[in-house]
Amino acid sequence: MAERQNLSEHYWSSYSHAEKAGLVRSVRGAQGGYILAREPAEITVGDVIRALEGPIAPVSCVSEEAPGKCDEADYCITRTVWARVRDGIARVLDSISLADICLEAEKAQQRTAAARFEPEAEH
Repeated sequence: MAERQNLSEHYWSSYSHAEKAGLVRSVRGAQGGYILAREPAEITVGDVIRALEGPIAPVSCVSEEAPGKCDEADYCITRTVWARVRDGIARVLDSISLADICLEAEKAQQRTAAARFEPEAEH
């Protein structure tokens, strides 16, 4: 999968984080590697982002986990804006499953294959 998606070795090493998060499990042996620990429909893009990148937050003071320390948090006028941005991003990421992405990839491949066989339009 890493080769197919042109992922760097650094990104590939993030699989240990995904394993700790319960998204993948390692399989030992000659045909070993990593496989999903749950069905693709049960894993969201948000789950993957959180496992590989950490909490979803545009700024640290509205982190999903422990909010960053901010001396101005009690009267900051932009904090609520950033919290709403965080919530919107999380809502979208949590609404898309790996199964959804696989379906989109299949559709894209079908469109690409169909485009290769369509005769060019005459001008």
